[in-house]
Amino acid sequence: MSRIDLDLAHSYKPNPKADGDYALLPLKMSFEDGGAYALLGPSGCGKTTMLNIMSGLLVPSHGTVKFDGQDMTRATPQQRNIAQVFQFPVIYDTMTVAENLAFPLKNRKVPDEQIKTRVGQIAEMLEMSHQLDMRAAGLSADQKQKISLGRGLVRPDVSAVLFDEPLTVIDPHLKWQLRRKLKQIHHELKLTLIYVTHDQVEALTFADQVVVMTRGKVVQLGTPDALFERPAHTFVGHFIGSPGMNFLPASVSGGRVQVDGQAMPDGGQRLPDGELRLGIRPEYLVIGPQGQPGTLPATVRQVQDIGTYFLVTLESAGQAVKARLAPDAALPALGAAVGLQVVGEHTCYYKNEELVA
Repeated sequence: MSRIDLDLAHSYKPNPKADGDYALLPLKMSFEDGGAYALLGPSGCGKTTMLNIMSGLLVPSHGTVKFDGQDMTRATPQQRNIAQVFQFPVIYDTMTVAENLAFPLKNRKVPDEQIKTRVGQIAEMLEMSHQLDMRAAGLSADQKQKISLGRGLVRPDVSAVLFDEPLTVIDPHLKWQLRRKLKQIHHELKLTLIYVTHDQVEALTFADQVVVMTRGKVVQLGTPDALFERPAHTFVGHFIGSPGMNFLPASVSGGRVQVDGQAMPDGGQRLPDGELRLGIRPEYLVIGPQGQPGTLPATVRQVQDIGTYFLVTLESAGQAVKARLAPDAALPALGAAVGLQVVGEHTCYYKNEELVA
């Protein structure tokens, strides 16, 4: 395994001038040896471009890629000793499951006894031990993708295993099982795993560190808990969570916060004077009687029973605000006038879309 250091930018255009000309804006970041990472963001944000630069399938237009301090910017995937698992299965249909899993090891002239042991170990982890003698052509798409995962994991000496949305063809229930399995494999084999996805559930349940990207820019690298509790950028607040963070326009004068003309209680933070955006997760929004000091007047527009919680949509300060309530919570009536408590220990403030420290 290796530590991977990126200090680069990439454009598919010959002479990039504006930010929009870059697939990856200038970034500087490191992936630690043995870590489990996810690259998370919407389609077109630069996730696969970054993954292909790390694997050696793409040379960055600017900057360097280093493995354990050694410059590998122009090295081939073979020289980097990378394993990559793609969105759709890449296997040999004419081979058996065992032969497919063994193929990367046979290419490297690994002794037969070691191949047999390693193939048995990976097949057991993927719960495919009973299918080792079956031809891949007769298997379902999700079983074939399990073989692809196994081929990526079978080499114990790889610098890193890169996954490019590998569970796209997998049915939802099996996705959940495979995510758990990959997490278990990571803990057992101590491989450096980097996983590309646009699904926040996949990213947050798989990775120890999540890289959130938008429009070719890395906006936050952090633990799942940090992304939820303290989004570093309003995009992270929107993108992480179901539903995403509520944002309300706020103004600060002399350290005092006002939202829609209402004075808010002192949250214990030193905030710069001027216009800010207040961010509060639906989970932390408190609904109470209207007219209490430090609350925002709001009107209940919709109450939805989601099963494990109630989702309440309200109108306040001229915009829609969401609240998540426990199944046993007292529910407000439709059209009711209520008060919203939006300032507390979980409230975040943003200036120019970035978190105010």
